[in-house]
Amino acid sequence: MGGYILTNPPYKYAKEFVEHGLELIEKDNYVIMFLKLQFLEGKARRKLFDKKQLKYVYVFSERQRCAMNGDFSKYTNNGGTHGAVAYCWFMWQKGFKGEPIIRWI
Repeated sequence: MGGYILTNPPYKYAKEFVEHGLELIEKDNYVIMFLKLQFLEGKARRKLFDKKQLKYVYVFSERQRCAMNGDFSKYTNNGGTHGAVAYCWFMWQKGFKGEPIIRWI
């Protein structure tokens, strides 16, 4: 039976969310996280990526607007429709050993 964990974790705990999610799911299932593109950076997260379970990164072609609890009233971005941060969906598949595939949405 297939399964997955899909969430938008607090960014400062994202690495821990991914690791814990991979512990909880069965082989071939997915942990899917909506995160900043810059999650790919950092020495602390490098070990996570070295485990080779990241299968896909879906990068948004346009910047997405995000706001805490969906309240955009504080984040007007000078009337603009796009956010200032690049986001993407990261998809880890437990047991996957290949190189990650990058796609754009």
